[in-house]
Amino acid sequence: MSEVAMHGHGVRGMNRAALQALAGNADPGKFGRMFPTLTAMEADEDDLFDLAEAMKDKVDAQGNTDPAGDNPNIPAGFTYLGQFVDHDITLDTTPLEQQQADPLATSNFRTPALDLDSLYGDGPGIHPYLYDRDPATHRVIERFLIGKTSESRDKAGNIIPGFSNDLPRNQVGHALIFDERNDENLLVAQFHLLMLKFHNKVVDTLQASQPGLRGSALFREARRIVTWHYQWIVLFDFVERLTEPGLVRKIKQNGRRFYRFRSRPYMPAEFAAAAYRLGHSMVRQTYNHNRVFNPGPDAFVDGTLKLLFNFTGKSGQIVGELVDQGAANTGGGPGPLKELPSNWIIDWRRFFDLDTPPEPNFVLNASRRLDPFIVPELHTLPGLRPETDKTAARDFVLPFRNLKRGVQIGLPSAQDVCRAMGIVPLKPSEIATGPDGAVAARHGFHKKTPLWYYVLKEAEHHHKGLRLGPMGSTIVAETFLGLVHGDHDSFLWRQSNWVPHLPSAAPGHFTMADLLRFVDEINPIG
Repeated sequence: MSEVAMHGHGVRGMNRAALQALAGNADPGKFGRMFPTLTAMEADEDDLFDLAEAMKDKVDAQGNTDPAGDNPNIPAGFTYLGQFVDHDITLDTTPLEQQQADPLATSNFRTPALDLDSLYGDGPGIHPYLYDRDPATHRVIERFLIGKTSESRDKAGNIIPGFSNDLPRNQVGHALIFDERNDENLLVAQFHLLMLKFHNKVVDTLQASQPGLRGSALFREARRIVTWHYQWIVLFDFVERLTEPGLVRKIKQNGRRFYRFRSRPYMPAEFAAAAYRLGHSMVRQTYNHNRVFNPGPDAFVDGTLKLLFNFTGKSGQIVGELVDQGAANTGGGPGPLKELPSNWIIDWRRFFDLDTPPEPNFVLNASRRLDPFIVPELHTLPGLRPETDKTAARDFVLPFRNLKRGVQIGLPSAQDVCRAMGIVPLKPSEIATGPDGAVAARHGFHKKTPLWYYVLKEAEHHHKGLRLGPMGSTIVAETFLGLVHGDHDSFLWRQSNWVPHLPSAAPGHFTMADLLRFVDEINPIG
C-alpha cells in the first residue's frame, strides 16, 4: 500500500519553505496554514520512530485485534468514504523525500473542494473514456461506464455468476476512472463504483420524471443532484459522526474562526498532514466482507486488509488480458486475475448500518476507535525489500511517515495550536498515559506533542476514541464546512437553505444508508 492509500495525505508541494512563503489564510493557493505565526516543532527522527513503534495495535495469535478497540458508533464503511473524500479534495504525487519542486503548488493536483472531480473528471466531452455509449447511436451518453466481474464459486462449490459490479477496466486491468488512487484497495474501489451507480440512478430518475431533459442539461442536473447530496452526507453524516451532532450547523451559524480565506479555499497543512490522518486509526486488520469472505465456517477466509489490496488493478493482481485465467476463479487469490471474481463483490450491509436482521455469520463491521493505535498491517507497508537498510525501512512504517511528514513541513506542536484556538491542552500527565504515552514522555512529547498523535490522543482521552476531541473536531469541521462554502457551485453557496430531496428515512436529511437504499444494489451476491 502506498502512502496515499489511506486518507489525510498532504497536497503536492506542501513543504516547509513553501508554507512559510505564503500567508496562512489569505488565499495562499492550494495549501497554507491555519496558524502561520506558530513556531515549527522540531523532533529527532529516532524519537519519532520510537513513538511510531509504540502506536502498533496488539493482535492475538490468529492475527485478530481486540474487539474492545472497535468503535460501535462509526461503521467501517465510513473509513472508506473518508478515503474517497480525501482523494476528492487532495492529490499528492510527491515522494516523501522529494518535496522541493512546485513550491507554489499551482498545478497538477486535486482542487480543494467537495466537487466530485475525482468521479466526473471534466465531463463526457473532455473525458469520454469514463462514460458509456448509446448502443444504437454509439454516441457518448450521460451515464458512467460500469465494469463486470467474472463468474466464481463459494466454498461449497456453488457458482456465483458475473455481475456488473466492478470499475470499468482496460485490457491490462487498469481502472478507467479519473483518479486511479480509488483502485488502491477493494473497499475504496467498490465505493467509487457505488458513486458511479448513484449518478446513473439519478440520471434514470431524471429521465423518468423530466423526459425533455437531455444531453448536457441532463448531465449537469444529475451531477448537481449527486454532488449536493454527497456534500450533505460528508457534512452531516460523516463529519458529525467524527466530531459531534450539531457541530457543523453551530459553526455555520457562528462562523468559522480558524479556517478562513478571502475568496477561495486552500488546503490547511494542520488538516491535511495531521487532523484528517485520523482515518489511519479507523482501519481494521480484517473485515467481514460478504457471505463468502468472513470468519464463518462456510467462508474461504476472512477479508484481510492484505487481500483487499490484492483484488485491484493499481495495487493488486487484476491484469486483464495479460493472463488467460478464464472466468471461474474460485478462491481468495492471489492471482494474477483477468477480472475481479464475483465472490469479492461487497455486501454493503456489513459496512453501513442498514438495520439488517440477524443472520448466520453476519457482522456489521465497526471502524477501529480514534486512538493512537494503528493495525500491524499499516506498520509494514508493501514494497519493503529484504536488502533495504534499517533507516530506509522506517519509511514503510505508516505512523512514522505521518510523524516525520509533520516535522518536515514545520507543523507546530499540538499545545501551541490548542492555545492559539483558546482550548486548554491536555496535561502532560494525560498524554503520558498508556504504553504509547510512556514512550512519548520519554522523548518529551508529552509536553510538546506532534499534532497528528495529539489528535488521536485527545480523542482517546475525552471520548474513549468514539469521536474527536475539541481541537481535532474544530479543525476537521471548520475545514470541511469551508471547503463546501468556498465552492461557488455547492449548495451552501448557491442555495444555503437547501435540503436533500431524494428518498430518505428522514425527510430533509440524507445519509449513506439512504444512498445505498436509493441505488438498490446493497448485496448483489445474496
